[in-house]
Amino acid sequence: MAQKPSTPKGTRDFLPAEVAKRNYIFNTIKASFETYGFSPIETPSFELSSTLMGKYGEEGDKLIFKILKSGNYLYEKKNIEIPSSMNELVKTSFDRLSSDEKKELNKFTSDISSKALRYDLTVPFARFVVQHQNELAFPFKRYQIQPVWRADRPQKGRYQEFYQCDADVVGSDSLIYEVDFVLLFDEVLSNLNIPNFTVKINNRKVLSGIAEVCGEEDKLISITVAIDKLDKIGVDGVTKELLEKGISQAAMSKIAPLFEITGDTRSRLAQMREYLTGSEIGINGIDELEYILDQVDELGVKKANVEFDVTLARGLNYYTGAIFEVVADDVSIGSICGGGRYDDLTGIFGMKDVSGVGISFGADRIYDVLEELKLFPTSVDNRLEVLFVNFGEQEQKQCVKHVKALREAGISSEVYPKSAKMQKQMKYANARGVKYVAMLGANEIESGKIKLKNMDSGEQQSLSIQEIIDAIKH
Repeated sequence: MAQKPSTPKGTRDFLPAEVAKRNYIFNTIKASFETYGFSPIETPSFELSSTLMGKYGEEGDKLIFKILKSGNYLYEKKNIEIPSSMNELVKTSFDRLSSDEKKELNKFTSDISSKALRYDLTVPFARFVVQHQNELAFPFKRYQIQPVWRADRPQKGRYQEFYQCDADVVGSDSLIYEVDFVLLFDEVLSNLNIPNFTVKINNRKVLSGIAEVCGEEDKLISITVAIDKLDKIGVDGVTKELLEKGISQAAMSKIAPLFEITGDTRSRLAQMREYLTGSEIGINGIDELEYILDQVDELGVKKANVEFDVTLARGLNYYTGAIFEVVADDVSIGSICGGGRYDDLTGIFGMKDVSGVGISFGADRIYDVLEELKLFPTSVDNRLEVLFVNFGEQEQKQCVKHVKALREAGISSEVYPKSAKMQKQMKYANARGVKYVAMLGANEIESGKIKLKNMDSGEQQSLSIQEIIDAIKH
């Protein structure tokens, strides 16, 4: 029995109508990227494992797809050492392994895999900048629209293969770019007609200040990763995780007031400024946030609700300044955009003192939002505009000439491939969503007119080929 075909979990096929909708999203984002002065680049779908590993924190590293060394490597590499304990190791959660066991497992992984599918577009971009630094003009502004892969548990709005649409600037620490990115979120999502969305903003320096005030500077990552989960696991869940990560009860008593900060954005910022008194880095983060928000307020936004969120951390190691996250208020689907400043990211590839900031639009989640809210314009489709019915060999010859004229005028058209019953040809036209069916028989050839049927209204007219062009174009 033939195997039933299927796609791997976390991946999807896209039908023509879906591709048309996705292209609408990509083209809308691309147009705004270029308006803001970003230039396109592309990077390989996979990178050296050494490029990716260690850049996303332990949780991110576990979601990187490793690529087995190519060809018959495992068959040819007779001397590969497989630890006797490996069978037991692979059955155990990575978190529960000892440091020695983790080293053993990582060594085995590196023996059989030296490449990995990219987890995001930012780290490959940092590698790109360092590798091509002598060919670029700084500040360098790039955009990139390509797929990424994560070994995450598939669920609604979360896929193992998905597209990111990134814009980044490297070579400047000016906060003008953070302002631009807030405006860019607003422009793109407004142009996509999403009615209500919130741009959340925080600053990693504020989070560092919190750790400093608590006396737990060395546990900054543990604190930020836990706080970032507040909306998912609540105060009790965050408290439990922090205690499990070794945060002291004394530090917890200083963290607790954070969960009680209320009011609008300006009020919350004022409360945080007071909370961070004595932390220079924390106050610096508040100053940066107030500058960005002041500029955005002065310039104005179309639809975005821009708010400060002290719990926003995004759980990534490389952010050093502003952190962004965008959610669609009317859909429970998680964040649809994100980003932040990563001053020292290129430093890990040997290029020091290069500041960077970037954002990413999650095209797949944006698609789901537009689909759920029925926001795709009716003009976004892949419908064939004109289909000529095939009445026979002589008629087909004339139809082909008319199709050529229509195509030269930029109108999609084709001739049904062979003479068949009218019912069959009309069934095909309906399945393709054809806008107009053109009928050219002996009488039409003699009169120089074509019978054109509007498949939406049912209206039928006899027109010349030029009249058809004019009617469809105008």
